[in-house]
Amino acid sequence: MVIQKEKKSCGQVVEEWKEFVWNPRTHQFMGRTGTSWAFILLFYLIFYGFLTAMFTLTMWVMLQTVSDHTPKYQDRLATPGLMIRPKTENLDVVVNVSDTESWDQHVQKLNKFLEPYNDSIQAQKNDVCRPGRYYEQPDNGVLNYPKRACQFNRTQLGDCSGIGDPTHYGYSTGQPCVFIKMNRVINFYAGANQSMNVTCVGKRPRHHRDKGKHPASSFLTPSPCFLLSSYSFSCSLLALLQKPVPEDGRDEDAENLGSFVMFPANGNIDLMYFPYYGKKFHVNYTQPLVAVKFLNVTPNVEVNVECRINAANIATDDERDKFAGRVAFKLRINKT
Repeated sequence: MVIQKEKKSCGQVVEEWKEFVWNPRTHQFMGRTGTSWAFILLFYLIFYGFLTAMFTLTMWVMLQTVSDHTPKYQDRLATPGLMIRPKTENLDVVVNVSDTESWDQHVQKLNKFLEPYNDSIQAQKNDVCRPGRYYEQPDNGVLNYPKRACQFNRTQLGDCSGIGDPTHYGYSTGQPCVFIKMNRVINFYAGANQSMNVTCVGKRPRHHRDKGKHPASSFLTPSPCFLLSSYSFSCSLLALLQKPVPEDGRDEDAENLGSFVMFPANGNIDLMYFPYYGKKFHVNYTQPLVAVKFLNVTPNVEVNVECRINAANIATDDERDKFAGRVAFKLRINKT
């Protein structure tokens, strides 16, 4: 025999819900008395208060082990990388001389990038330092803050400074300037206090170097380079073309690139701009730059360029890191 459950009316359901929320006979709120609710709330207050206190304590202990100004671990930044300006997608610098819009964006980026290097700003914020040695500012037991930075004036960039330049960094005439900067690494003594030099070479593609068809002396195409006594950049050509190298060993990219000049002279970067103490310590620090002005790039041809820094304590041959101490980019000057 099936007993059918009595169907409740809408009013009865509402009354039951009202009684559940507040029962005037037992003085229960949502099924619990005031004492029961007080114990539950007290338990959770103590429980979450303990969790909050424990989390706060662990965070405080951890913060005591780190510095507000210097990262505790820098093992992934042992070798600084290089980057170019103007920074473009895929590091391709393409200039169409007859099309102003193709290079005006580069000019605007460079104007903004070089603004902190104006001589007036540098004279106001930074010091005139002694060249040829590190500008060390130790704490000696007392926090030396903020650290002073050495001046790097925009006029040091010569024809690439953009000051009173009707050619807009050379982009309007097909002789563009590309700026190279090194990524900042805190407390890094670039060059290990040793003399540096610039090398300019044309490189053959790897698959041709491995074949051994030409003597080792044909791997490099000499270029006018200069020995330096401080921290320097070098620019060479990264030959990536898939066609065979001519029998005379010349690199097609080296020929297409033509000649170039560097600012400051010979791509020199002085030791006085190091070490870097961090963004909070070195509040007005402006990292040194090297400007490369390409004078006669073969038009309508894509050229692979590699710029690398030559320093005793910076490795540039790590195939796993293409930006360790070097940067490769493509340059193309279109002319009609």
